[in-house]
Parts: sequence; C-alpha cells; structure tokens
Amino acid sequence: MIAISIMIEGQDGLTWPRWKRIAGAVEQLGFAGLFRSDHFTNAEPPARDSLEMLVSLAYLADRSERIHFGPLVAPVSMRDPIMLTRQAAALHDLSGGRFWLGLGAGWQEREHRLFGYELGDIPTRMDRLAEALEVATLLLHSEEPVSFSGRFYQLRGATLLPRPKPAGGPPILVGGNGERRTLPLVARYADIWNGGFLMPEAFRARSAQLDGLLQAAGRQPRDVRRTMMTELVFSHDQAVLERRLRAHIQAPASGGSSIGELVATVRGQRALIAGTADDVIAQIRDYAAAGVEELMLQWYEVDDVNGLRAFADRVLPYVS
Repeated sequence: MIAISIMIEGQDGLTWPRWKRIAGAVEQLGFAGLFRSDHFTNAEPPARDSLEMLVSLAYLADRSERIHFGPLVAPVSMRDPIMLTRQAAALHDLSGGRFWLGLGAGWQEREHRLFGYELGDIPTRMDRLAEALEVATLLLHSEEPVSFSGRFYQLRGATLLPRPKPAGGPPILVGGNGERRTLPLVARYADIWNGGFLMPEAFRARSAQLDGLLQAAGRQPRDVRRTMMTELVFSHDQAVLERRLRAHIQAPASGGSSIGELVATVRGQRALIAGTADDVIAQIRDYAAAGVEELMLQWYEVDDVNGLRAFADRVLPYVS
C-alpha cells in the first residue's frame, strides 16, 4: 500500500485560520503527513496572503502528535542551509522525530527579484544545492566538530548543540526529476527522493535510474524512500468536480464532455491525480505499483476541509 500526505501552497492565500483548520483535519483524518511550499509569493501576480514556512511548521510540531511534515522544499537560494539545518534539528526534536528536511535549489525568479535574493543561473543553483546538502549532512551526522570550505558556505570547527534528537536528526529530502544533477545528489545525500508530476511509468524509470546511482555510490536502493508530489483534483460533488477539472484544461473543452473525458484530458496535459473516488483510487494504485511509497497531494482548495474529509472517507481506506 501507499502513504498519502497533503501538500499546501503556502503563498497561495494561506492564513493562520486556514492553516490551523487544515492541520487539524490532516492530523485527525488519517493522512500520513502535511507538507507545504516555501515561497514569498507566486510566480505571477497578483500577490496573495503567504504564511511563513518555518513558523507554520513550528506550530505543527507542537500542535500535532501523529503526522510527519516539512517543507516541499526549502530553496537554499533564499534559506541559509546552516541556520536552516539548526532550525530543522530543533523542529525534529520538538515533534518527536516527525520533521523532514526538504531542500531544493530554488527556481522562482519573481520572488528573488522582489526580495533581493540572487537566484543565479541553473549551474549556479545546482552547485549551491550540492554544497548545502553536504553542509547539512555534516552538521546533522557528525559527532565531531566539522569544517568545510566551499564556494558558498564555510564551516570552521562547527558543532550543532544540543545534538539532533532522535539521533541523526531529520531525514533529508531532495525534490526533483533531473537526471544529470538532481538524481546524483539524491543518491549521494538524500534519505528521501521526491519526484514531481510524473506518470507512473516515468516514475518507475527515474526510480530505476536512482537505483543504479545509489549502487554506484555504495548505497542500497532501500536506503532512499521514494515519494512523489502531484496535484489532486477531487470533490465528492459532481458539479464541483466538473468545474475544477474544466479549470485545469488548457484548451477549451466541449460542453458535453463527460467526467471521464475531462479526467483523461487533464491527466494527459499534466500528470495530476484527478476524478471521482474510483478514478483516484485506480490512479493511486498505479503509482504504488510503480514503486511510489508516499504521495504528497497538492490541495489548492484551502477552504474546502469537507473535501479533505470526503477524500479520507472514500479513498484512504482503499489505498493506505
């Protein structure tokens, strides 16, 4: 079977009342975890309410007891990975070992320009991520003071105290599908790989490639948990579901299209999980068969807690 978590875009209108409702629902309804993005704003205007990531996860660490959680993912283009690793160790300790440290290179040009962060070209972003992953790994796993001299980060006999608890600190998650840079970084540093928006057969192929990279790095395939993020388009109300599906179609759809036809169109344009409960159950089972151990499902309907409840009632018992 497969674990099912919820992922929220924190820059897309998230407020404290909404976050508290969502967190309570995810904790109570049987989902495995709750993840969220780390952005100031969206790639295109207009700006919407945006709840700061680490503060919101500190709330979750203290106010939940069961679910695991973390950023999906924190961009090291804006987050200093040394301070972030210290904060992650504290959240892991506060939550009893439920925090996952998701790290990424950064990608959104607009927020970097607006807030004065240097994004850099793609080679720079990936070089910076590689250093950040090495720094985080050293700080979390070394019992002795560590030194590191890189292009972006430096350590000179640094030790995190108190030592992360549970021992070893939070697992490191690396997100992305890139075959040339991202997957080799996963093989070297990550405890968890998070692919994004892949159809089951594409996920299986990337996962097999990761197996080979892990073995070349002296690790075993089982050393890295396989997860994937994609969007969920779901409602127990047929009219609401049809409206949400039509909103995702890039070209105008025929007014007479059935729900099944709309689902096929949406999934063909982007690898979403979409449709009725039966549709979604079948799609999730296909991902499980492809080797996905956990799905992080983007839920954009931040006020539709009843939709999460319907999903938990009609889908979770049959897949997780």
